[in-house]
Amino acid sequence: MSDTQTVTVSIMDKDYQVSCGPDEVAALRQSAQYLDEKMREIKSSSNVFGLDRLAVMAALNIANDLLSQTQKTTDVTTSQRSEIQLLNGKLDQALTRLKSAST
Repeated sequence: MSDTQTVTVSIMDKDYQVSCGPDEVAALRQSAQYLDEKMREIKSSSNVFGLDRLAVMAALNIANDLLSQTQKTTDVTTSQRSEIQLLNGKLDQALTRLKSAST
């Protein structure tokens, strides 16, 4: 079992204690800060009231951002894979021509 520590993070002026590994503390703090910012942004720009509703709206926005970025990453990966296959085909053709020319 790995060592864990309890970290206190503040979201919407409310403290939460979360256990995590020592190597995850910085990421946890950054995630809590990001969530706090998203919740405050939603609170200031909408009629959403209540911590529960703010948390759900923030979670939905963050999930949407994640899915959008995942799709962009998939699109780029697919495009790069196609480009690599095209370049490999050109290299194979060039090598075939070189072999033919040397015989």
